[in-house]
Amino acid sequence: MDQIIIKDLVARGIIGINDWEREKAQEISINIVLYADLQKAGESDDLRDSVDYRKIAKKALAHAESAKRLTVEALAADIAGLCLEEPKVHKVRVRVEKPGAVRFACSVGVEIERSRTNPE
Repeated sequence: MDQIIIKDLVARGIIGINDWEREKAQEISINIVLYADLQKAGESDDLRDSVDYRKIAKKALAHAESAKRLTVEALAADIAGLCLEEPKVHKVRVRVEKPGAVRFACSVGVEIERSRTNPE
């Protein structure tokens, strides 16, 4: 299966369980790998035969900035669901990270995989 990669999408949103995390938007890093058959798009050079990754990135960004989730797990699951709404996407891998969430670590996050045959 072919892959479309959306790397280091940066959102600012409310995420976390602590009171201070619920008051001020934080940086959220999102990485998405979309699995789709891109052979026809490669041959035709026509966007209609591919996956519109710009549209998916905009949907993921808008959701991350408005969802106000408590956990990165829930936000990752939300984004995976949005990606699977696209008919040509068969499977998705989503990584959501909170930079600076843990002292002495660059970031902390989760990575999940979802597919049409592997529901959440």
